Amino acid sequence: MNKGRLEAFSDGVIAIIITIMVLELKVPQGDGFAALKPVVPTLLLYLLSFVYVGIYWNNHHHMLHACGKVSGAVLWANLHLLFWLSLIPFATEWMGQNHFTTAPTAFYGFLLLMCAVAYTILQSLIIRVEGTRSVLKEAVGRDWKGKTSMTLYVAAIVFAFWSPLVSHLAYIVVALIWLIPDRRIERKLAKGAD
Repeated sequence: MNKGRLEAFSDGVIAIIITIMVLELKVPQGDGFAALKPVVPTLLLYLLSFVYVGIYWNNHHHMLHACGKVSGAVLWANLHLLFWLSLIPFATEWMGQNHFTTAPTAFYGFLLLMCAVAYTILQSLIIRVEGTRSVLKEAVGRDWKGKTSMTLYVAAIVFAFWSPLVSHLAYIVVALIWLIPDRRIERKLAKGAD
């Protein structure tokens, strides 16, 4: 099965997710810079969520670039990932409205964990479809970024009940880990082209 439709559909859904997030931002009352002060935390949370969606879009693009075909199971796994990603605007809005309290912070972490799990499932199924000579499998290796991310998400969920600030710091750390471009797939594809 061709991967083009899967990629186009995913790009469209991710674009809608970003659009929904920005539409949820409320314009501050007043025309001075002081009017921005109450919305700064919400803007920072929007930035974090935007970065996460961007990271998933970027890595999803690289992952699909490394595969030649998809199966029905890959299609369903991709929908599973998009489902969890589509909840990011909801979690962002809930946490922003409630000033980063325990339950919304824990839910945000749970959502990020589920996105990571869904991405890992999708990655595994693509590797299975590609077979033993999978470029993606060679590029991902032990997937230390994925495993570290999931561990930090679980810790952040637990810490949300003790100190939501620690959870937020964990979410930022994971974003920073992934913000540094992962060149493994690009390197493997370049070697294959030689």
